[in-house]
Amino acid sequence: MSQHSADQAPNSVLATVAAHRDWWRDAVIYQVYPRSFADSNGDGMGDLEGVRSRLPYLRDLGVDAVWLSPFYASPQADAGYDVADYRAVDPMFGNLLDADALIRDAHGLGLRIIVDLVPNHSSDQHEWFKRALREGPGSSLRDRYHFRPGKGENGELPPNDWESIFGGPAWTRVTEPDGTAGEWYLHLFAPEQPDFNWEHPAVGDEFRSILRFWLDMGVDGFRIDVAHGMVKAEGLPDLGDRDQLKLLGNDVMPFFDQDGVHEIYRQWRTILDEYSGERIFVAEAWTPTVERTANYVRPDELHQAFNFQYLGSHWDAAELRAVIDRTLDAMRPVGAPSTWVLSNHDVTRHATRFANEAGLGTQIRTAGDRELGLRRARAASLLMLALPGSAYVYQGEELGLPDVVDLPDEVRQDPAYFRGAGQDGFRDGCRVPIPWTRAGSSYGFGDGGSWLPQPAEWAELSVEAQTGVAGSTLELYRDALAVRRERADLGAGDSVTWLTAPEGVLAFRRGDFVCTANTGAKAVTVPAYGRVLVASGEVTVSQDGQAKLPADTTVWWAI
Repeated sequence: MSQHSADQAPNSVLATVAAHRDWWRDAVIYQVYPRSFADSNGDGMGDLEGVRSRLPYLRDLGVDAVWLSPFYASPQADAGYDVADYRAVDPMFGNLLDADALIRDAHGLGLRIIVDLVPNHSSDQHEWFKRALREGPGSSLRDRYHFRPGKGENGELPPNDWESIFGGPAWTRVTEPDGTAGEWYLHLFAPEQPDFNWEHPAVGDEFRSILRFWLDMGVDGFRIDVAHGMVKAEGLPDLGDRDQLKLLGNDVMPFFDQDGVHEIYRQWRTILDEYSGERIFVAEAWTPTVERTANYVRPDELHQAFNFQYLGSHWDAAELRAVIDRTLDAMRPVGAPSTWVLSNHDVTRHATRFANEAGLGTQIRTAGDRELGLRRARAASLLMLALPGSAYVYQGEELGLPDVVDLPDEVRQDPAYFRGAGQDGFRDGCRVPIPWTRAGSSYGFGDGGSWLPQPAEWAELSVEAQTGVAGSTLELYRDALAVRRERADLGAGDSVTWLTAPEGVLAFRRGDFVCTANTGAKAVTVPAYGRVLVASGEVTVSQDGQAKLPADTTVWWAI
């Protein structure tokens, strides 16, 4: 049974949000992972009231919108990405009244709220799936998922050779009501996450209703989980490869990036456009190329798509310039803004990725050189925030947090960690609750400890420790976001003008603004283009108009 909100959010509430037309084109959007942001009741788990209490911090940081990872009713087999009821808040996070209060408070502070939507799969505790199991073969509810008879003499083999992203086969065989081994169901992720069959009209009807429910609550948009995965190739053909996970992101798969997803999004866009306030869709779409990503943000589909090609780039000037150019070139024909992101809840934080040698991927198990990683992370963040389009900030990156790479096995909760041959399963390291104060059982996260242990050194990385400290990473973000808001030549637009620069240095101009980023290991000399606005490290300007740019440092200049 879903909980019910007392009221729908009136348009007057939305009107309090600081609104300029097409706000999303140059927005800075902050990702909150609710269970790890702030705990209001001392149970060790973050919640919506905790998020609500920290909204003034996000306003003062200078972001435009807040994206909340799932808080729906869920057994939490995959940290809430296994949804049992899309219209209810899980009790660990609060209730619908808490969600309503959070949305209203955010709007009153000039912040927009984007919520996660998980349309590729549900929880195995979703009422549809439970009924499908109870009713047995032939149940109409089974048609809303991908149930199939198995192969082999007695149906003992999976229907095809697809592998789960979390490891192992993408199929699980059920025990029928009469106790016999029966049909198999598809789950591209954990067995507790059965995939919906989007060919069935009831699935589309349900999600259009879910969209309206949350839009009526007042949310400003949706981040669509696995946006590339809802439609499967006709007949669910074998892939014919025993190491399928290495192909992900390199080719169009029979279960990912199928062209049929675009009709779903065209239908959704008509719903969103009925509502005032410029609500938006953001796609989590892992595609082989940025050109295919651009298909998701055509004018009648979604507004933004995450730029995973940029996230996966190394701290290397030539590689970064290539992906920046390719991204801008791909988005320009469809009229969509580029997006830039360095970290999220699924990848190792960039302060740790950049602390290690290149080529290790986006999930890394070693701490590396933390001083180097932080220096590069600060420089990379300034570079990202100088690019045209929208930028995403993952909670805690403004504190320079590294991944926690040495969590004890017994505290880990990532389902991929417990399944062989899947994702590395070390996503817990980027999900450790963030520190707010120097002291306390969880450094200000809450009064009752935290669901994942925090390192002792995080006391000096806390918000309290960094606030007002010149040169701290938190103050660097605050300064950069303030400058970005003040200057029309930052964020807006769809191009950069590259300037001549030494090897290993990126230099580009946008109006009367110049960004220089030294990705090399040695200091270089560049022109002092004007007044220093923000710098990630110490910059020395000589009387003859030359600037010494240290290794792994980015500078913003006002011409």
